[in-house]
Amino acid sequence: MAALAAVAAALTMTVAGAAPASAAPSTVVGVASGRCLDVIGNSTASGTGVNIYDCNGQANQSWNLTAAGELRVYGDTMCLDVVGQDTTAPAALQIHTCNNGANQRWRINSDGTVTGVQSGLCLDVTGEGTANSTLVGLWTCTGRNNQKWRTSAGSSDTQPPTVPGGPRVSNLTCDSVTFAWNASTDNVGVAFYDIYHDGQQMKTVSGTTLSTGLTVVAGATWGLYVNARDAAGNVSQASTTVTITPPQCQADTQAPSAPSQLTASASGTTVTLRWTASTDNVGVRAYDVYRGGAKVGAVNGTPPATTFIDSGLAGSTSYQYYVVARDGQANVSARSDTATATTGAACGNPVCTVTQVATDTDIPWGLVTLPDGTILYSRRDADDIIRLNPATGAKTTVGTVPNVAGTDGEGGLLGLEISPTFNSDRWVYVMHTSPTDNRIVRIKLENDRLDTATEQILVSGILRNKYHDGGRLRFGPDGKLYASTGDAQNGDHAQNTANLNGKILRINPDGSVPSDNPFGNQVWSYGHRNPQGLAFDSQGRLWEQEFGNSVMDETNLITRGGNYGWPACEGTSGACGTAGFIAPKRTYPTADGSCSGIAIVRDALYVACQRGTRMYRAVISGSSLTNVQTYFNGTYGRLRTVEPAPDGGLWLTTSNTGDKDSTPNNSDERILRVTLGG
Repeated sequence: MAALAAVAAALTMTVAGAAPASAAPSTVVGVASGRCLDVIGNSTASGTGVNIYDCNGQANQSWNLTAAGELRVYGDTMCLDVVGQDTTAPAALQIHTCNNGANQRWRINSDGTVTGVQSGLCLDVTGEGTANSTLVGLWTCTGRNNQKWRTSAGSSDTQPPTVPGGPRVSNLTCDSVTFAWNASTDNVGVAFYDIYHDGQQMKTVSGTTLSTGLTVVAGATWGLYVNARDAAGNVSQASTTVTITPPQCQADTQAPSAPSQLTASASGTTVTLRWTASTDNVGVRAYDVYRGGAKVGAVNGTPPATTFIDSGLAGSTSYQYYVVARDGQANVSARSDTATATTGAACGNPVCTVTQVATDTDIPWGLVTLPDGTILYSRRDADDIIRLNPATGAKTTVGTVPNVAGTDGEGGLLGLEISPTFNSDRWVYVMHTSPTDNRIVRIKLENDRLDTATEQILVSGILRNKYHDGGRLRFGPDGKLYASTGDAQNGDHAQNTANLNGKILRINPDGSVPSDNPFGNQVWSYGHRNPQGLAFDSQGRLWEQEFGNSVMDETNLITRGGNYGWPACEGTSGACGTAGFIAPKRTYPTADGSCSGIAIVRDALYVACQRGTRMYRAVISGSSLTNVQTYFNGTYGRLRTVEPAPDGGLWLTTSNTGDKDSTPNNSDERILRVTLGG
C-alpha cells in the first residue's frame, strides 16, 4: 500500500507576527519498520537525538506540523532540528528550542518522504535499520522505504473526497480488463484512487488517473469498485460495484478422467475418503464428493487434494460415496467407483453430529445464547434481531435496531452480545453501521421486545466503508466489552492509536474508557486490517481472527497495547519479521480462509471460514495452536459465525447468498447445531 503523507505541498512560508498554528498531534511511523519517530529516552532537553522505537502513545512520539513547517514535539516547545544547520549528507538530527530557523522547517510529501527545507535531504532511518533505537538523520533521497513515513501531522483537512462516480469496464478479456470511473472532488485535492475487488486491494493510481488496466482471473466473478483518497489520508466511501466474469482463455470441452481407487474408512462418526488423482488436458481444479447421491462437499486447489473428511454423521450407519473431478471450465468426469463405510456406535471424534435448527432469508451475523438456552441473532441486511428456540425451531422478531444502514458490501447489523448480568439489567449490546459511521449501542430486551427508547450509543465515530467494518463483540472475564473494528479500507488508520479503526477496542459496560487501557482511549490493540472473530480461552486470554488482503488470513493472540503490523505486515509477509510487530499464531492462504467467526470450547479453537467453505479446529497448547483439523470442507458452503452452545457444542451459521450487498432477504442460510465429542 502506498505510504500516506499529511500534505502534498510544502509549508514553508511564515506570515510575520503570526503564530505558527498547528493541527492535532500525530505519530510519524516508518514504513519499513512500523516504528515511531521518537525522542531518545523521552528527554525534553535541547540536543537530544531522535531514533525509531515501538509506538507507545507517549509525548516523545507526538508531533505537530505547524503552518511554518516545523515539526514540534512536547506541545509547542521543542522542534525537530538539523544539528549545525548541516546541508550535506549525512546530517544528524536533534530536538532544539524552536527558533524559526530554516534548519527546523520540513516538507511532508505525497510520496511519504519528509524533506528538510534548507537541505532538500530526506528523513532517513540510518543504514535502513528497522530495530528499536536505530538513529534517524538526513540522507540523500533514494525513494527507499527507510525514507518513507506515515503520518497525519500538520493536516487540518478532515474532509474526505466525494464518492467516485460512474464505474465501468471495457476491453474485458480472459486475463485483463480496463476499469474506469468519474473523478471525485475534494476540498484540497484527490491524491490517489484505490481499486478493489470484493474487499481486496488490487492497485493504487494517482489522483489524476481515471482509468487503469487490471489483471483478472478467467471464470472468476469479481465485484470491482474504487475509493478516492486525499493527501491527508481521508478516504471516500466506495463507488458502486461493477461485477465481471472474464471468459476462459481457451475453449476446453474435455472432461477429466474419473478419480480411481476410492476408499472410505470410518472412525466413530467420521468417515475419511481417499482416492487417486484424476488427469486432465488443462488441469483438475476440484473434486466433488457425493454421499448417498447428494453432494456433501468439495476439495478445491491447484491441484486439489485427494482426501476428504466427512464429519457429524449418525452412529452405526452405512454410507456410500463417490467422487467426480472438475476442471476450470466445469467439465465433469465420470463417477469414481463407490466406496462404503459404516460408522461406529458412538462418537469418538472431536466433531460428532450436525443438526439444522433453522433457516433464514437474510444473513445471520451476530449470535448469542440467552440464559434460558434460546438464541438471539442479528440479520445483517434486514436490520432486525430474531429470537430462536433451537428445540422447536420457533422464531420471533424482537425488534428492528434503529438507524442501521448497509454499505452495499459488508456493513449493516453486525455483532451481538448480552450483558454478563443480563437477567437483572436486560442489556443487549449491538455493533452496527449507521449512515455516517460504525457504532456500538445497547438496548434493553423487555418482554421479548427491544425497547428502543432505552437505546444508548456507547461508541460512535468508527469510520465505515463498503468493506472492512469489523463488527464482532465479546465480553471478557474482566467484565469489559471487546469489539473488533476494520480499517475502513485505509490501512493508515490501523497504525494510528488515536483512531478507532483497525483495532480491538475495550470499554466498560456503560461505554466509558477503562483506566488501564494502554492509550487513554478505547484502543486495546492495533495494526489490524479487518478483524472479526473474538474469543477468550480458559486462561482469560483473547484470541482474534483477521482477514488478510490477498496473501493470508491470521489468528492472533491479543495482548494489551500490541501492534499486529497492518498495513506493513500481512500474516507473515511484508515487514512481519520486524521487531515490535506481534506475529500471528496461525495463518491461512486466503483461498482456504476468509474466516469471520471463532469460538473456544474446552480450549479448542473453532474457526468459521467463508471463501474456504470450512471450519478449522485447533487445540490451544500454551500459546500455540496445534493439531489443526479441517471439517465441513464445502459441505455447507460459506461459514460466517461460530459460537459456543450451552451443551458444550457449537452454533454455526452460513453466509452463502447476498453476502456482498445490502439487499434484505435475498439469502438462503442455515443455522446449525454441532455436537462435539472428546
